[in-house]
Amino acid sequence: MLIPWSPPGFLLANNLFSTANRFVGALFDDTFADIYRLQPFDYAILVPYFAVLIVLSFYGIHRYHMIRGYWKYRNQMPTVAPRKFTQMPRVTVQLPIYNEQYVVERLIEETSKLDYPRELLQIQILDDSTDETHPFTQQLVADHQAAGLPIEYIHRTNRNGYKAGALQNGLKTATGEIVAIFDADFLPPVDFLRRTVDFFADPKVGVVQTRWGYLNRHYNVLTEVQAMLLDGHFVLEHVARSGGGRFFNFNGTAGILRKSMIEDAGGWQHDTLTEDSDLSYRAQLKGWQFVYVPSIECLSELPVETYGFQVQQSRWAKGLTQVAMKLLPTILKSDLPFKVKAEAFFHLTPNISYPLMIVVSALMLPVMVVRFYMGWFQMLTIDLPLIIASFWSISAFYVVAHRALFPENWKRAFLFLPALMAAGVALTIINSRAVIEALVGHQTSFARTPKYAIGGTRKVKLENIQYRRRSGWLPYAELGVGSFFLGMTAFALESYNYLAVPFLLLFVCGYYWAGSTTLWEEYQGKMAWQRQQALAAATQAKAA
Repeated sequence: MLIPWSPPGFLLANNLFSTANRFVGALFDDTFADIYRLQPFDYAILVPYFAVLIVLSFYGIHRYHMIRGYWKYRNQMPTVAPRKFTQMPRVTVQLPIYNEQYVVERLIEETSKLDYPRELLQIQILDDSTDETHPFTQQLVADHQAAGLPIEYIHRTNRNGYKAGALQNGLKTATGEIVAIFDADFLPPVDFLRRTVDFFADPKVGVVQTRWGYLNRHYNVLTEVQAMLLDGHFVLEHVARSGGGRFFNFNGTAGILRKSMIEDAGGWQHDTLTEDSDLSYRAQLKGWQFVYVPSIECLSELPVETYGFQVQQSRWAKGLTQVAMKLLPTILKSDLPFKVKAEAFFHLTPNISYPLMIVVSALMLPVMVVRFYMGWFQMLTIDLPLIIASFWSISAFYVVAHRALFPENWKRAFLFLPALMAAGVALTIINSRAVIEALVGHQTSFARTPKYAIGGTRKVKLENIQYRRRSGWLPYAELGVGSFFLGMTAFALESYNYLAVPFLLLFVCGYYWAGSTTLWEEYQGKMAWQRQQALAAATQAKAA
């Protein structure tokens, strides 16, 4: 029997048309619209699912509010102080470090270049190191002292209070009326003090915060994503909050504070992991004013490893939740305007979204089963507003921030949006744990973020570098959850729930990316250690 020949193009077009026809038919299928009625069990699944989505959508709407605030106040941010000191004040620069052998020399070198009268300047190295960083830094300080730099070395034999404890201890001998703070991975610009100190000519000003920049923004996809995440905070949120008269926070570094404000607010306290936000809210409750100057950029180094990034983010998530539990009751009971209270609530509680995402993940499969019988109209009228509020706001938020900094090539941000979304998913498990620990009052130590003196795009071999942390069970949990979402993706395809597929794939990619890259980085470190051990054994054998 002869089979009629058809051109390949015709067959391809016919297959595409047939596939599209099936997709449209599935999307608009209302077979069960008048047959199936939701049962009590269905409501028991759907009600908490949509309740969580509604809560998440409120935080999404808040992002739109931040965008609006940025557009409203972006041209009102100060660039120079409105008045100047007739006589410059004494300034203490505090540099807290802990086991920072790769960056401490760069830090001291850059700080030594600060343009400020030497007779009015004091530099404190607040060193809690327990490794070779201690003697190395002590010698660096001695060398700079011999060269005439007003620098002193303060070493603690314990880490009581961690960074907050080191800062508070340094205040005992601080001679400056004004205190500038830089973490070990920051490079203060030469004119930093000249451009910030005069803001304190206003006696009501307690803090001046500057914008973070990034030495290794283009190092890899992870650093690109981190830079975008932080840009959203420094470009949009700080501008919207400070411009609108809301509370905003000192970020722990690249800022300058009035010493009397620190003392008036109760000093540095270490009952939270974000001592900077804690002090910020206590000071603003006391009536001190904070100033944000985004035109001053202070460069820093971003974590280049997945687990290092996750640890940093989980510390911030836990610390901010601790601050919320500590101070929100006082804030809400105060006489502050409602707009200030509301913004404080949204500012201090956004990390609750991580455990809520765990709830959404757990309910997603039964919800897809239940909603198989719902028509397309119900799904669009319910889902679309929640998607716009919850998830489109994320894209808008970070694209607007990127465009503000890079107006000529801002469209490049769209290339990194999938990775940014996946990175957010990759934080779900570790940040959920952090938030739950904060809610139940479980205290943990201050987990530092390793810094390797990485700048630009030059690749650095990290296999033999110290300070890398072990991830434990986390990457295996991430791979397991990623596999769960992969199964849900297959079910969504089989049940014609095509609208859910892109959303589910973000979870698959995010969890697989986090788990696989962490295990690969740790495997490389293990292999490098074994090679070192074998080389050392061979060298000893030859010597014998």
